[in-house]
Amino acid sequence: MLSAIGDETRQAILMALMQGPQTPGMRVGEIKVITHLSRPSVSHHLKILKEAGVISVRKEGTHHYYRLDSGSKLVLLKSLVNELDKVFAQCQVHPDRTLREQGDERE
Repeated sequence: MLSAIGDETRQAILMALMQGPQTPGMRVGEIKVITHLSRPSVSHHLKILKEAGVISVRKEGTHHYYRLDSGSKLVLLKSLVNELDKVFAQCQVHPDRTLREQGDERE
């Protein structure tokens, strides 16, 4: 999943999906207009995001609507980031002191 969302092009697609309607979702042509990518490129990147469990697709006849997957692994990533924020807040280093000096004080 991290590899899928680490790509700048896929990040642009995710941003478009976040800003677009979740119901019914967005079609490839709409994403193409927002991201200025070719239709094949959008389709390729959507496939990767779907396989990674980040987005879902809903089919209505011949139309495919893409949106963020509500059960997405992105929710787990958000939890991880929140926990990392807490750890970093506890470990903030004073600019005039090194990590080694702080470690010496703890011993």
